Amino acid sequence: MKATHSSHAAPAARPSHPEPGRLTVRDIMTTGVLVLDPDVTLRDAVELLSNRHITGAPVVATGKLVGVISANDILTFEAETPGVPTEQPEQAEEDGVETPEEEEWAEELEAPGTYFNDAWSDAGADVAERFQELKGAEWDMLNEHTVEEAMSRGVRAVTPATSVPQAAAYMLKERVHRAMVLDDGELVGIVTATDIMRAVAEGRL
Repeated sequence: MKATHSSHAAPAARPSHPEPGRLTVRDIMTTGVLVLDPDVTLRDAVELLSNRHITGAPVVATGKLVGVISANDILTFEAETPGVPTEQPEQAEEDGVETPEEEEWAEELEAPGTYFNDAWSDAGADVAERFQELKGAEWDMLNEHTVEEAMSRGVRAVTPATSVPQAAAYMLKERVHRAMVLDDGELVGIVTATDIMRAVAEGRL
């Protein structure tokens, strides 16, 4: 299997007790992120994601973030490839990295916890079972295609200084469950819906 990169950024410094209401993405993001090369085969990508019990990873080429590959991307790709029996909804691709505009979480809006809880799970049994099904002979086509062919190019990103409520509002608005964390254009981590829910559960917000 072709080797993948791992994030070379050092873990961000995290204040031990952020002031109430001032929790930022830096305080809850995941560092040491698994990243994939664009030319990794889809079969290798499936195995790597399955082994790490995650459903997606950023794609980096020559030090630049160029996209994101997820379980849904792979399943959609093989569903749209001739000879594949599984059907998945068509996925629209966008180019470029998008970051949120300045926006605040409106208190009168319903908390997004239910949406995050229902729509996001890194180690969902359904995903694991579907990935196991990709090991049959009919899925040999995954060896013939690469991450670059299936990845999403529209990347949603925030900065380490983005407040957690703002990141939550942005992710809810964009209907994504993870956002890349970029510091001066460099990938330094990922923040997920799970990270935000954990901060809420721990009473840090």
